[in-house]
Amino acid sequence: MQKRTFLSALTFAVSLLSANTSHAQSTALKFQLDWRFEGPSALFLSPAARGYFKDARLDVSIDAGNGSGGTVTRVASGAYDMGLADLAALMEFHANNPDAPNKPVAVMMVYNDTPASVMTLKKSGIKTPADLAGKKLGAPVFDAGRRAFPIFAKANNIGAVQWTAMDPPLRETMLVRGDVDAITGFTFTSLLNLEARGIKADDVVVMPYPNFGVKLYGNAIIVSPKLIKENPGAIKTFLSAFAKGAKEVISNPTAAIADVKARDGIINAELETRRLKLAIDTVINSPNARAEGFGQINPGRLALMASQVSDAFNTKTRVNPDAVWNGAFLPTQAELAILPKK
Repeated sequence: MQKRTFLSALTFAVSLLSANTSHAQSTALKFQLDWRFEGPSALFLSPAARGYFKDARLDVSIDAGNGSGGTVTRVASGAYDMGLADLAALMEFHANNPDAPNKPVAVMMVYNDTPASVMTLKKSGIKTPADLAGKKLGAPVFDAGRRAFPIFAKANNIGAVQWTAMDPPLRETMLVRGDVDAITGFTFTSLLNLEARGIKADDVVVMPYPNFGVKLYGNAIIVSPKLIKENPGAIKTFLSAFAKGAKEVISNPTAAIADVKARDGIINAELETRRLKLAIDTVINSPNARAEGFGQINPGRLALMASQVSDAFNTKTRVNPDAVWNGAFLPTQAELAILPKK
C-alpha cells in the first residue's frame, strides 16, 4: 500500500515537473492586427484556434487594430511584440524617425500586392484614372490608398484632385450619397461595404493600384528589434506555425471564418467569407506572390517601393530598404509552398 502511494506521489511529481517545464518554455507573444476582426484576420486567428502556435510553445495573444500606422507605433513602443502592418507605413515610420531606438522590421510578406484601389460608381462617369482629375476623393487621412495616391497619380498622369477626410465608417456612405466622387480603400473592404449599403458590384468601378502601374507591397508581419535580439527562435517558430495555418485558410476559407466568428460573434459569416476569398484572390495568391514565393520579396521591387514612398510621403530621410526587411526568419521553401496554382 505504501509502495503504491509512493509511486503515485512520484508520478504526480514528475507530471507536475513536466507541466511546469513546458509552461516555462512557452514564450508569450502579443500580436496586433492592422484592423478589426474581419475575414482576412483568419490567417492569424485560425493558427491560434487550431493550436499551431501552442504546439510551437508559443502563447500568442491576438488583438484587433485600427490601422497600420497604429500597429507600427505600438510594436515600436514595445506594447506589442509583433503585428501585421502595411509595408509603406513601416517605411514611413523608419524614414520619419531615423533616431528612434526601436524601429520594427518586416520579416514575412502576407499581402504581396497592395490591396489599395480607387473606387467610384459607374453613374459618376469616371471610367479611367485620368477621369479623376479635378474630382473630389474621400478617405480617412491615414488610409493606405490615400497616402500612396501620389504614386498612383504619377503612374497614370492624373491631374490635381480634391480630398475630403472622414472616419472609416463614413467612407462608403459618403460615396453612395454623392458627397465625394470616388474613394480610396482596400478593395476587399470597401467593395463589400458598398454592397452592404445597397450598391451592386456591377455598378462599382474598381481601379486596383497593382493593375495601374503601382507595384507596392501590401501588409507584412513586423517584429520588434527587442524580440529579434532576445528571442529570434520565437520568430522562426511563429512564422512556421503561421504558414501552416495560412495554408489551411487559403485552401478552405469557409471553414476558417468560424475562427473569426469565435472572436467576434456579430460578424456576418457569409460576408466575411467573401471578403477573405477576395483578399486571397487579389493580394495573397496573386501572380506576383506566386512568382516571388509566399512570404518573400524581390529586392529590386522593394528598393523601388522605398524610393516611391520616400517621394510620395515626403519623408524626413530616404527609406533604406535594407533596414525595413529581414528575411532571415522565414520558414523553409517547403513550408512556404502554400499557394495553390491557378
